[in-house]
Amino acid sequence: MAASKLQAFWNHPAGPKTIHFWAPTFKWGVSIANIYDFWTPAEQLSYPQQTAIAASGIIWSRYSTIITPKNWNLFSVSAGMAATGMYQLGRKIQHDVFSKQEAAMAKEC
Repeated sequence: MAASKLQAFWNHPAGPKTIHFWAPTFKWGVSIANIYDFWTPAEQLSYPQQTAIAASGIIWSRYSTIITPKNWNLFSVSAGMAATGMYQLGRKIQHDVFSKQEAAMAKEC
């Protein structure tokens, strides 16, 4: 039974014999790098970079579910990219907006 599942995975149209498997697999490097940036100070984050990562993740997540065959490897990495990109954008916005508001309130006191 395990051999038949392994053979089915190996021969799948989006299996390891195709670029449709390896491209999303290596794309995990972007998500891992973005996770590593969770410890980077928010002022060093880039709006254009994080917007591109989040938008790319959202677009490709949707695309991976409407193509035939469905590419769940592409979906998972794209969902991860969207999540990390949106989290980083949230950190950057929170830093830029709320730190300015706190500074303005401190000047008033």
